[in-house]
Amino acid sequence: MASLNVVNKTAESVRKGAALMLNINAAKGLQEVLKTNLGPKGTLKMLVGGAGQVKLTKDGSVLLHEMQIQHPTASMIARAATAQDDITGDGTTSNVLFCGELLKQAERFLADGLHPRIITDGFELAKNETLRFLEEFQVKKQVDRELLVSVARTSLRTKVHPELADKLTEIVVDAVLTIRRDGQPIDLHMIEIMHMVHRMGTETSLVKGLVLDHGARHPDMPKKVENAYILTANVSLEYEKSEVNSAFFYSSADQREKLIDAERRFTDDKVKKLIEFKRKVCDGTDKTFVIINQKGVDPVSLDMLAKDGIIALRRAKRRNMERLTLACGGTAVNSVDDLSVSDLGFAGTVYEHTLGEEKYTFVEGVKNPFSCTILVRGPNEHTIAQIKDAIRDGLRAVKNTLDDQSIVPGAGAFELGAHANLVKFKSSVTGRAKLGVQAFADALLVVPKTLAENSGYDAQDTIIKLLEEHERTGSAIGLDIETGEPLQPEVDGIYDNYRVKKQFLHLAPVLAQQLLLVDEIMRAGKQMGGSKDGPQA
Repeated sequence: MASLNVVNKTAESVRKGAALMLNINAAKGLQEVLKTNLGPKGTLKMLVGGAGQVKLTKDGSVLLHEMQIQHPTASMIARAATAQDDITGDGTTSNVLFCGELLKQAERFLADGLHPRIITDGFELAKNETLRFLEEFQVKKQVDRELLVSVARTSLRTKVHPELADKLTEIVVDAVLTIRRDGQPIDLHMIEIMHMVHRMGTETSLVKGLVLDHGARHPDMPKKVENAYILTANVSLEYEKSEVNSAFFYSSADQREKLIDAERRFTDDKVKKLIEFKRKVCDGTDKTFVIINQKGVDPVSLDMLAKDGIIALRRAKRRNMERLTLACGGTAVNSVDDLSVSDLGFAGTVYEHTLGEEKYTFVEGVKNPFSCTILVRGPNEHTIAQIKDAIRDGLRAVKNTLDDQSIVPGAGAFELGAHANLVKFKSSVTGRAKLGVQAFADALLVVPKTLAENSGYDAQDTIIKLLEEHERTGSAIGLDIETGEPLQPEVDGIYDNYRVKKQFLHLAPVLAQQLLLVDEIMRAGKQMGGSKDGPQA
């Protein structure tokens, strides 16, 4: 009896060795694309959009998000790697390289007829041993500012050029230390990242306060005030329509005027209460008054406030309302009744800065801020985008260090140490699974090898030198990208995040194992048509 065709006729199917090679080649292809980006000496990629917009980056996460990847296997690896970035903020490029290298090393043994299941068993043993080694290898240290600066510098130098990275390092460390509160998780959303297309990237600065991307909406309001009380409000100070459809009927012009007056009085009373409160707290002192409102303020209300020397900003972002109370103190009020001095925050200076047609309001000189703003400057949009991506990764690196209370020596030291450990561990593994352990150990070396290649050194020579030095000293040894010689990362302050390495070991091997065990790939959706009678897959 002829075998039953259960897949629709137009389906594409790849089986056995061909399916395996398809997956391996996809991983190797993606690895080749991202290989040159790794490390401080990595090169940039230029991404050009359909409308001609340009993006220059070496950040693996940005590349994988922006690239249009057609191949299903490559797309799967890219999604897994960007998931690592979402969780830990770094390690995307390393993940893609490691996953590709695991499959490349497995390919050697598969060509000799070894079953993929044997290799994956070896990978699993090697992964568990390397995770155990990571627990020993991590360095538990007193987390101080100096250590955080070292971690941030290591992360940022792989994203932007060294001069800018060193400038941003101080900014991101101070920003995280500003918002940190004992006993509470760090909320990086309390750091506002504001940009101005203006001057040079190296003029990016940290404002211990807040920068709002709009100014006062009345020409007579002061452009700069000092010793300012800040009232953070969520009160509507504009003429409001009724929430339901309604109609008013009047029989004379007098009644109409009364109705208009009543509607206006509803808003004016709230504004008058604010003005009275301002006079109560500011008269007879050198203090000034600023209202930052989440809802609208209409022109009549703005005029009343301006006549009393009050700066009023309307339609502030909801997230900025949270940041304001953390930066300036006070509480956000939802009503103008029963206002007290304890509701007010304080800022040393509030001023408006105009750049072209854009207006920015700076709230500076605040006491004990728990929120701040990183003001990114740059000559063009793609420079600003590159700096913003780098800052986000730097902030996550500092936060991870504070959360982990430990770090891992960088410059490829962990991968070299783990390789040497697995070579010893292999002797305790019986049977053919040790071939999988060997493949895993060799795949780990892709990180120091790529660092050496990107720095212009011979990969084999450099790896041999590093492994010999590691064997001789027994300590953590990394690669000096300036000289190509071994160095001790702890002496030079090169550190990686513990959780990035842990996630890297969990993600890439599992994905490689799954791809090795695929023996058939079918593109056979029901929408592909074919015969209406007979089963379809």
